[in-house]
Amino acid sequence: MKLLEMRGIEKSFGGVPVLKGVSLTVEKGEVHALLGENGAGKSTLMNVLTGVHPRDGGTIWFDGQNYDTMTIRESERLGIAFVHQELNLFNDLKVYENIFLTHEYTTKFGALDKKRMKQEAADLFRQLGVEIDPDELVANLKTSQKQLLEIAKALFFQAKLLILDEPTTSLNNAEIDHLFGILRKLKEKGTSFIFISHKMPEIFDLADRYTVFRNGTYIADGNIADTTPEKITELMVGHSANAGELYQQREVGETVLKLTGLTGEGFHHIDLEVKKGQIIGLTGLQGSGSSELMQGIFGTTPVHSGSVEAFGKKVPANSIHKAMRSKIAMLANNRKENSVVPDMNLLENMYLAEHTLSATKFHIQKGKEQERFHRYQKLLNIKAQTSADGITSLSGGNQQKVFIARWLNTQAEILLLDNPTQGIDVGAKEEIYALILELAKDGKTILINTLEIPEIQKVADYCAVFYEGTIVKILSHSEINEKTVMLYSTGSGINEKEKVV
Repeated sequence: MKLLEMRGIEKSFGGVPVLKGVSLTVEKGEVHALLGENGAGKSTLMNVLTGVHPRDGGTIWFDGQNYDTMTIRESERLGIAFVHQELNLFNDLKVYENIFLTHEYTTKFGALDKKRMKQEAADLFRQLGVEIDPDELVANLKTSQKQLLEIAKALFFQAKLLILDEPTTSLNNAEIDHLFGILRKLKEKGTSFIFISHKMPEIFDLADRYTVFRNGTYIADGNIADTTPEKITELMVGHSANAGELYQQREVGETVLKLTGLTGEGFHHIDLEVKKGQIIGLTGLQGSGSSELMQGIFGTTPVHSGSVEAFGKKVPANSIHKAMRSKIAMLANNRKENSVVPDMNLLENMYLAEHTLSATKFHIQKGKEQERFHRYQKLLNIKAQTSADGITSLSGGNQQKVFIARWLNTQAEILLLDNPTQGIDVGAKEEIYALILELAKDGKTILINTLEIPEIQKVADYCAVFYEGTIVKILSHSEINEKTVMLYSTGSGINEKEKVV
C-alpha cells in the first residue's frame, strides 16, 4: 500500500530548473533508497516534501490524501521527519532539551516538567539501546552519539516516514549494525524510510526498493533484489564507473615526516616514516586511533610524549599554528563543524587558513586572492560560477575541493586528509582520488584516514592498520584488501611476536 506518491514535481531557483518533473513512490513499511550524485535533486525533493521549499508543479499524495500545499508544520503533523546529514542540534543545550525543543512538557503550574522529559528521553534511549545521558550537554557528545541522538529525536515523535540522509557517516560498524536493527524493527511495525546514501553495501543490505535521479530528472526505479551495485552506479553517473583501480606507482623522495614514539589522546607509541610524494592510508575500526593521530600531529588534540619531525626539524607539539608553519595541513573530518564557514563566500573560505599565517599584513589584497582562487579552481576543477558564491551553494565534493585549496594556499607540503570523501557521491569520489594521486605526483606527501578499504586500495602506497590506539600492521599496496585489513583491525591477526616493519 502506498504511503507517499510524488508525481511530476518541478522546482526552479532563479529560473534554473532543479527538479524536472520527477516522481517518487514509497510503500508503507519499506526502506526506499533515493539515489543520485550530489546535485541530482534528492535533497531538493525532500525539502519540497517537508515544506521547506514550495513546489512549482506536480502533486503530493500522503497516506491517501492529496496536499495542494505542504508546509513544515503540516509535514510534521503528518509524521514526516527529516534527519539531515549535517546535524541540526544545539550544542549549548542538553540532550533532553534538544529532543523536546518546541514540544516541551509543562506542569499544571506552567513550569517546564524537566523530570518527565528526562525520564521519557531515558526510556527512549533504553528502548533503542543507545547509551546517552539525557542530562548531558550536546557539545560533550561524540559525533556518533550526536548522529544517534538526531535519529532518536525523530523516532520519539513516532514518524510515519523517516528521511535519513547519510545516517551512518559518523558511526562505526557496531553502531551501524545496531541502527539497522532498530530500522528493521520499526519497518516491521509499519514505519517507512527514505534512505539516502552513497554506500552501496548499506543500500543492498537495508533497502527494499530504489529510485535514481540524475541532473534533476527521474532515471529509474525498481526492486533492490533485481539489480546490482554496478547497474545502480551506472544509472547514477550515466556511464560505467571506473571499476579498475586508479592507483599509480610514482617516484618518491627522502623522508619528510617522521613520528617517533608519539603518544597522545587516543593513540600511543606511534613510529612512522613517510617519504616525499608518498600516500599512506590510515585505517582501523572507528576510535582505533587513526583519526586521533592526525589530530595530534596537527596540534588539535594533546600529545603527551614522543616527537614529530617535518623536513628534519622537530614540530612543536600542541600548536596548530606551528604545525602550519612546518608546512603541515589537515582536512578535518565533519565538514559542517570543522571546515565550513557558512557566512563566508568561496574566496573567503579559501584564503582563511593562509591569513592566519600572514596575520602581520595590514590588509587583504583582494586582487591577488582572486588570482589564487582562479588558479586553484582550474587546478582542482571546482564547479562554481564565481568566487562570491556561498560555500553552502556547492555540492559536498566541490566543498571538499575548496577546503583542499584552502590548505594548498598555505604552501603546505604534508596533507593530512581525514575521511576526505565523507558524504560525497560516486563521481565526485573518483575526482578526489584522481586529485590525491596528482598532488602526490607533484611531490605532496599525503596521509589519508578512512574506514573504506576500497578508497585506500585506489590511492595508497602503504596502509597502516590501527588497533586499540596503535599501528599493528603496515601493508604494501599489493597486500591491501578487505579481509586482511579487517583481520588486523579487529586484533585477530596480531600475535605477540609480530612487529611492525
